[in-house]
Formats: sequence, C-alpha cells, structure tokens
Amino acid sequence: MGATTTATTAQSRVAWADVAKGVCILLVVLWHVIMKHYLQIDWRSAGPIPAAWGSFSEQLLPLRMPLFFAISGFFAVNAVQRPWRVVARARVAKFFYLYALWLCIHTAVLAFVPDFHTERATGPRDFLAQLTITPSNLWYLSALALYFVFAKLVRRAPAALVLMAAFALSAVTASGFLDVPGNRGPVYQNLVFFLAGLYGKPLMELLADRASWPRLAMIGGPYAVLLVLIEAFDAKTWLGLWPLASGIAIVFGVTAAGLLTRSRTLTQGLTHLGSRTLPIYVMHMPLLALLHAALIDPLNAADTHIQFLVAVGEPLVLTALLVAVCLVLRRFLPGPLFDLPTRAVPVPAPRHRAHVSARTGR
Repeated sequence: MGATTTATTAQSRVAWADVAKGVCILLVVLWHVIMKHYLQIDWRSAGPIPAAWGSFSEQLLPLRMPLFFAISGFFAVNAVQRPWRVVARARVAKFFYLYALWLCIHTAVLAFVPDFHTERATGPRDFLAQLTITPSNLWYLSALALYFVFAKLVRRAPAALVLMAAFALSAVTASGFLDVPGNRGPVYQNLVFFLAGLYGKPLMELLADRASWPRLAMIGGPYAVLLVLIEAFDAKTWLGLWPLASGIAIVFGVTAAGLLTRSRTLTQGLTHLGSRTLPIYVMHMPLLALLHAALIDPLNAADTHIQFLVAVGEPLVLTALLVAVCLVLRRFLPGPLFDLPTRAVPVPAPRHRAHVSARTGR
C-alpha cells in the first residue's frame, strides 16, 4: 500500500508539471497570434475588443515564460547532477543543435513572408548574430543550453547566493539598465526562474500537492492587484518589481496546475500538450507567418459584421488550429528535427553462438 501511494503521488506531481507546461505553451502560441497577427489587422468595426485581447495577453507576461522556465528547472534536477559529458550532449548540445536547425528553417520560411512582423535574419550578418549572441524567436532553446552550462558550473556554490545574483541580473535587465537588443533580454531575465525550479523542486511539489481554491485566491488576489498597479503606474521598469511579480506568478501557476490535475479530462489533455511542447514551440511561428500572409488581406477587406465576429474569437481559433497542426505534423516528420541525432553503434556478432554452430556443423 505504501509503495502504491508513493508511486501515485509521484505520478500526480509529474502530471501537474506537465499540465503547467501545457498551459504555458498554449499561452505562448496565443501571445504570438495576438501580437504578430491579430493586432496587425486593420480593425474598423471591432470596438475595444482587439485592445482587450492585447491587454489580456500582456497581463500574462509575468506568468508565461517564467513558469515555463521554472518547470524546465524542476525537470532538470537529475540531469544537472550527471557527469559533464552526459550534460554536454544530452542537454547543451541537444538544445544548441535544435536552436541552430530551426533557426535555419525559420529564416528560410520567413523570407517568403516579409510583411510578417517578427525577429528575422535578413542577411548573413544577422543570421550569425542570431546564432551566437542575439537569439531569435527560438531563444528559449538557446537559453536552456546556456542555463544548463551555468547550473552545472555553480552546482557547488550556495544556492541562495546563486539565486540572489540571478535575481539581480533579472532586475537590472528588466529595468533597462543593460543594453539587450533583440531577445537577449529575456535570456538574462529568466535565468533566475530556471534556477528557482532547480533549487526549489521540493517547494514546488509542496505547492502543487497542497493546492486548494482558498490558497489560489490568497495568491491570485494580491497578484492581480500587483498587475493592476504595474499597469497603472507603468512600473515594469521599477528595479526588482518585474522579477518579483514573475515569482508570485510562478507560485500562482503551480497552485493552479495542482488544482487542474483534479479534473481527469483537463489533466489528460494538458499533459498530452505538456509532454509535446517542443514541436509546438518550434513549428508554430512559421505556420503562423504563412497563415498571416493568407488571412491579412481578406480580413482587412472584410465587412463590419464579419470583422466583429472574427475579432471576438480569432485568437482562440488560430491558437487551437496551430497547436493541432503542429501535433499532426510531428507524427510525420523525422526524429532528427526534434532531437539530437545519435550515432549507430555496431552490434558485434555473438561469438559463443558462432562457436557452437561450428562444433555442431550447423
């Protein structure tokens, strides 16, 4: 009975983490749909609806990627303890490989949709910069590779000291004191959340295990007030406030994920997504660019009634469509697009069997 209970608890903890990842990847796709397509439409009759969608998505900024990185750190605990050669290949080389590969794919596809507003390499110099120092929209992958190197280097240092230094880096970057072109800023800002998941795994498990509606309300109320104050006073650049808000958002997100796992239907759907975030992450942007190129002119020219209907629900419809297409494509695309290729190891012939066959004349 005790072994069964322990196994069940372990499974539920993995479930809440995958649920959180599933929600995060949906929010990432929704953010890109809204900012890079939806708000680029010439809305003539949608009233405040487009602005409401934009404001809603912006309010999720402290939650979306910080929680994603905290869960990545949560799952990285065992990996960081492995020897350097294992970490270098299984994590660092893998994520750099995926980043470089999909950077090439994104660059090629985006070249056909020049009116799609996003970070892109327009020449060899831009491509080299994105490959090395100023990552593209795929910055999550390059950041993970760097974070694993950093976590491995400081694994013997006091956790509190490492977290304080990472928090300071995040605070200084969010406040605009560092020159961070492109997506270099998010790489600096989110290290602290990856480390928080790495060092705070037991606390995150406890939060998910003890999740309740009163606890969620106790966290969600102050968090909502903080977001309102940040928006009202334009306080995103106040020193330390943005990483603090993101830290509260992570606590809120983990608690909410723990509650969601109590619904079998939601758990099955979101854990399915949470365990398949990579293909969605790397494929949705070029697909969105192609959809934008196909839809932008018809939507700009649509009559007022159609525009109003589209304005209400298009972000959700396109998000669901993109996620579904990515999952379907993943089933037919080759493995090396989503994982570091492995070298085939030749299997030696069984000597004993050959020896017996020779003796028996078979």
